[in-house]
Amino acid sequence: MPEAPRSDLALEVRELSRTFGARKALDKVNLELPKGAFLSIFGPNGAGKTTLVKVLTTLTNPSKGEARVAGYHVVEDAVPLREHIGLISHNPLLYPDLTAEENLLFFADMYGLPDPAVRVRELLEAVELDHRRLDPVRAFSRGMLQRLSIARALLHKPEVLFLDEPYSGLDPHAMDILDSLIAQIRAEHTFVMISHDLAKGLELCSHALILAKGKVVFFEEKESIDDEAFGKLYRSTVGMGVS
Repeated sequence: MPEAPRSDLALEVRELSRTFGARKALDKVNLELPKGAFLSIFGPNGAGKTTLVKVLTTLTNPSKGEARVAGYHVVEDAVPLREHIGLISHNPLLYPDLTAEENLLFFADMYGLPDPAVRVRELLEAVELDHRRLDPVRAFSRGMLQRLSIARALLHKPEVLFLDEPYSGLDPHAMDILDSLIAQIRAEHTFVMISHDLAKGLELCSHALILAKGKVVFFEEKESIDDEAFGKLYRSTVGMGVS
């Protein structure tokens, strides 16, 4: 009989593997992350970072092993799990011909939110897009799209928020908005962020993980990390990636 999920953990990952043909994208990954933590995931291209997030957000199934997010099994409980997670990725998951407001109202309706107009307006103000709420998304810059995708991911107040390179392509003002928003909501969510920016990732995190060739080569709480030794270990994994 499988073990019952632990109520104090946001992530429980056991011997998780994912293969694509002969290539192991994830190789027996084990991980426990407490609720309320901020995990920064580092590693070279091809390390398995995005594959791990895809498995944890039910976008792909593991080949072996198992994982739970917010107590839900990523395969057996995939449908109810999606109500408890949010994802910000390179694909903003927005409809270009709809306005910013229409996009958020559409997703709010999918989640069955009460008072969706109030929640949508609140988030548009938080990401400083309220003045563009009636403009079609196709006219938005990369930074504006990213800010709107953040609002989309936060609509239903997910327990666990996944961020795949959220600062990529943002201008300094958009980065400041994202920093401010994360600071405001940090106490309300568990965060899992993929980052190639070592300084930013370490600045934000409570836990740090390095993947290389699908394996966990480092996982520690931030307070126990020696920055110099961590930087050397991180740099040593860069040549281990598969482009």
